[in-house]
Amino acid sequence: MTDKYTAVWVSHSSMGDFLKCPRLYYLHNMYKDKKTGHKITIVNPHMSLGVAVHEVLEALADYPANERMKRDLLLDFEEAWKKVSGKKGGFTSDEEEHEFKQRGIVMLENVRQDPKFLVNKRIKLPRETMNPNFFLSEDHNIILNGLVDWIEYLPDDTLHIIDFKTGKKEEQETSLQLPIYLLLCNALQKRKVSRASYWYLESGNVVEKELPDADTAYRDVMEVAMKVKEARRIAKREGEDKVFVCPRGAYDSNTKEGGCFNCIPYEKILAGDESVEFVGIGGFNQDMYIVKKML
Repeated sequence: MTDKYTAVWVSHSSMGDFLKCPRLYYLHNMYKDKKTGHKITIVNPHMSLGVAVHEVLEALADYPANERMKRDLLLDFEEAWKKVSGKKGGFTSDEEEHEFKQRGIVMLENVRQDPKFLVNKRIKLPRETMNPNFFLSEDHNIILNGLVDWIEYLPDDTLHIIDFKTGKKEEQETSLQLPIYLLLCNALQKRKVSRASYWYLESGNVVEKELPDADTAYRDVMEVAMKVKEARRIAKREGEDKVFVCPRGAYDSNTKEGGCFNCIPYEKILAGDESVEFVGIGGFNQDMYIVKKML
């Protein structure tokens, strides 16, 4: 029986959390603060840079192809940056913020000089208040959701998936990102996806990737989604602390032992560690925190 309100929702980020550390998945995607009733999230400069740059580029889709590059991208970036400036963007100093903001300016200057796919026809996947989504499995009541950065419409009536990259590291071959994008496109529109690329905005490099087979993509995504669903099912019976555990053992806030690189920052929030600072409420009513590195 399908029900969007009781379904398990999965995405590239949430399944990525689960694969990194089940405890991270629980603390980032399920746990709610007992006082505020809000989920918790950690803001950091890399994330804020990506949010601001993506906001500028994705907004170009609202304009006709021949008018997009008439936009003042740097002016739009200034407006987008206001939303992530200061501590609410995870910046702990003016110098750090300036460094990341300059990186964003470089990226958009690169785009202005060579807009590549942005001046071509594109399509959007249907969405309302939530990101594009569909039932990955009606039998198991699992919904897959995600937002494809850019979908270029090609002259042969096929589609080209483009993912904007604001980081310097290349996406791993084992990433579920392209399989998820392919499944979303196949489920929510009728045209065939024929190409997929990562656009590394800081270097300007475009890396075209081999498209996964649709059946293989479904199998790989479904395999992880089912692990998430099963863990949530068992947790209801046995308790989250017994199911969503870190592979390196539970974190002890007194001895600072246990936990892993991925879950420890969230454990510090729960422990009220001195390195943690609340910086505001973000999208979807999430409590936002900075976790400072302690010398």
